[in-house]
Amino acid sequence: MILTPIPAERLPDTIRRFAESLTDSARVVFERIADIGAADRAQGDEAVAHHQAAIALARKFGMGILPGSPSLDFCWNGQALRCETEAYVLLHEIAHFQIAPPERRTMIDFGLGTGPETGKAAEAEQAATVFGVEREAEEAMSSLLGILWEVELGQPGLASFLDQNWLEGAGRASAAVHFQKTLASLQQIGLADLAGHPRLKVADYFLKSVL
Repeated sequence: MILTPIPAERLPDTIRRFAESLTDSARVVFERIADIGAADRAQGDEAVAHHQAAIALARKFGMGILPGSPSLDFCWNGQALRCETEAYVLLHEIAHFQIAPPERRTMIDFGLGTGPETGKAAEAEQAATVFGVEREAEEAMSSLLGILWEVELGQPGLASFLDQNWLEGAGRASAAVHFQKTLASLQQIGLADLAGHPRLKVADYFLKSVL
């Protein structure tokens, strides 16, 4: 949910202010995301193609695929994704799979508790093992990594960047620091390169080391 919607006529200036607040290396990555033409979700055949690409990527990671919506139970049941949801949601869940330490990749919703599409919320919360600041940091990393996958696959990453409030407070130091710290964490565990290209691998050591 967007906290503060940005009118289309103000978006170029907002992007400029955010870019100017970043370090040079972070700006390179942001510029890959900040395509004004990618501020709206795909529709029709294009959306179908994006969904198929997300499913194909999940399979490359060895993630199982189940028919039906996450509202039936979970986004990730420990072995498979519910596939009847938007492409960007699937890419976000793939990012969670990459980031989660091995012992949590087989847990319901990666041990993070209920998500916005989870149907069996009580069961997901009961399975949660990550809380507070650690959970928030992992969610931020998954958000940004999912967006980087959208950009990599030619999908509208800026739409997710807006939806997930990365431009909230654009131009302020706190917004820049949040983006830069999250990006640096992804780079440190080898899931994104210096230019912001996501890597086809999973984290191989405990996440707390980068939080």
